[in-house]
Amino acid sequence: MEKINNNSVQKLGLKIRVERQKRKMSQEKLAELANLNRNFIGLVERGESNITIKNLENIANAFEMDIRDLLYFVL
Repeated sequence: MEKINNNSVQKLGLKIRVERQKRKMSQEKLAELANLNRNFIGLVERGESNITIKNLENIANAFEMDIRDLLYFVL
């Protein structure tokens, strides 16, 4: 099994934080809109937790953006 690239996890977390802050949205509000736990949002933004595609899709929908736009810079 391949090891998770922590750099990509951290970059994705930063991308989510930047998008959230651009929208002047709190972690609590993002969590509510994405139907996720606020603590989980914090873990993801800090690159401390990997994220499922479904949860990433929920966040993209909360931002009203395509999931590909969240992943674009990671690849």
